[in-house]
Amino acid sequence: MGNRQIAIIFFLIFSGSQIFAQNYSVDKSSFIYKYVDGDSLEMTVYMPAVPGNLKLPAIVFFFGGGWVGGSTDQFKLQAEYFASRGIVSICADYRTKNRFGTTPFESVKDAKSAIRYLKMNGSEMRIDTSKIVAAGGSAGGHLAACTAIIKSVNDKSDNLSFSSVPFALVLYNPVVDTGKRGYGQTKMQGREFEISPVHHISDNVPPTLIMHGKADATVPFENVVRFKQVMKQAENDCKLVLYKKQSHGFFNYNKTPKCFKKTLRETEKFLEKYELLLGESWVKKYYKELS
Repeated sequence: MGNRQIAIIFFLIFSGSQIFAQNYSVDKSSFIYKYVDGDSLEMTVYMPAVPGNLKLPAIVFFFGGGWVGGSTDQFKLQAEYFASRGIVSICADYRTKNRFGTTPFESVKDAKSAIRYLKMNGSEMRIDTSKIVAAGGSAGGHLAACTAIIKSVNDKSDNLSFSSVPFALVLYNPVVDTGKRGYGQTKMQGREFEISPVHHISDNVPPTLIMHGKADATVPFENVVRFKQVMKQAENDCKLVLYKKQSHGFFNYNKTPKCFKKTLRETEKFLEKYELLLGESWVKKYYKELS
């Protein structure tokens, strides 16, 4: 091998390490992804400024609030952080009771519409449409799980030739049982098992990470333990990380900064496992800047 060839190899190694060892600046924008019954629903996109034309994975966050209220700002900090690591991060709005007078069934339809929209149009946004992760907390975790598990509930305007099943799931104290043993039965209008994820698990659910407080008095810890057991029986990959003495919503920065940091890092490791991130972790630095 000649000196010129060696020099070229060293240049490629060095230049590549510079590209993938940095953290990216983030551009924020919003657009409407769905019109329904005279209303419009938006996505807020945190786009990493990754050079070139590389298609990037995406993660979609659904906020919590019992399908009644909530805000896309809930996952703003997580979205900003992960976008800095090269994954397109999206906070999606959906219909809730307080703003739209709707039921959890409409919320599920909107979440599935959001994933389908990205699969249909994501290429124009530099998104690798085969690597879209659905994430969410509490009722938002329920919606994320439903995109992968619930088959029968879909908006009539959706193009069903595009699957709503994501590449993976990241769930923060999610509602996985909407029956008597779980959360939300009274909101289901006698149809509690139609959108109860734990009752519809099959053998093709995407890899799943669940983070849950063991002292959660809103969504029983038993629910996610049972969800993991059913996932295992169906030979699906499901990791459950428990947080002792933590109550519902423990992952939010404004509630428990320490657990926000821990869940951010746990999510990061999960995404790294599937090679969905670029650059290096800077959770510690980010956390100090927020403190």
